[in-house]
Amino acid sequence: MLDVPADELPRRSTGNTAFISAGSGAPLVFVHGVGMCADAWSPQIEHFSARRKVIALDMLGHGRSAPPPQHATLHDYADQVVRLMDDLGLKTAALVGHSMGALVCLAVATQNPARCERIACLNAVYKRDPENKAAVQARARGILAEIGAASSNAQTLRRWFGENPTARDREIAQLTDRWLRDVSRTGYSAAYAVFADSDTAFVGKLPELAAPALFATGEFDPNSTPEMSWQMAAEAKNGQAEIVAGARHMMNLTHPAETNRLLNCFLGD
Repeated sequence: MLDVPADELPRRSTGNTAFISAGSGAPLVFVHGVGMCADAWSPQIEHFSARRKVIALDMLGHGRSAPPPQHATLHDYADQVVRLMDDLGLKTAALVGHSMGALVCLAVATQNPARCERIACLNAVYKRDPENKAAVQARARGILAEIGAASSNAQTLRRWFGENPTARDREIAQLTDRWLRDVSRTGYSAAYAVFADSDTAFVGKLPELAAPALFATGEFDPNSTPEMSWQMAAEAKNGQAEIVAGARHMMNLTHPAETNRLLNCFLGD
C-alpha cells in the first residue's frame, strides 16, 4: 500500500473527464472532495485494484477534467459520474465519495438508482448547525480571491489535520496543500459554492435510497461530524454508520488501513 502518495498517477480521459483506471473485476468508482483530485485516493486505488476495476475521476474543474458549467449544481457533478460510467460501458458500480464527493455519489444513487450497487459516503455533511453553515457559506463567498493563498490553505489544513498533526500527517498535509494550490481557482470556487449549500440536499430523500449505504467519518472531524453520519445512517433504508477512531477529515489518507478495512467489509471483499 502507498504510504504517502507522491507523483501524479497516469490519467485517461473521455468527454470532459480525466480519470485513473486500475485493475479488473467488479467496478468501484471513487469521487474526491472539493479542492482535491483523483490522486487523493492513492491508498484505495492500490488496495482495491488488486481485485476490482477501480475508477477514480477528477471532478469538473479539478485535476485534468474540464471546467464545470456556469452556475453549476450538484446534479452537474453527478451527471459527470454517470456520463463517465456510460463512456466506460459500466451499467452499474459501487460508489465511494469523500466530502463533497459523497454528496455527488448520493445524487447519482438517488437520481439513477439502477446505476449504484452500493454507496460509501466518507466524511459527508448533513444538516449543518447554523453557526457552521454560516461559516462555510462565508468561506464560499470569499474563496475565489483566497484560494491558493497561504493563509487560506493554513486554515483549511488546520480543520482537516488539527493543530498538532503527527510527522506523517504533516507530510500528508503538505501534499494536500500542493493539491489546493494546483486546483483551478474558478473550479474550486464553483464546487465550494455547491458544497456550501448542499448539506440539506438529501433531507427527506435518504429513506428512498435503495442501495446499501455506509456513512463513515473521523472521530474528530469538526465539519463532517460523527453525529451527521449517525443521522444519515439512521434515515437511510439500508444504512450503517462507522466512526474511525482518532481520525479527522482526510482519514482515507491519514488512516488508510482503517478506511480500507471499513470499505472491505462493506463491499463484501
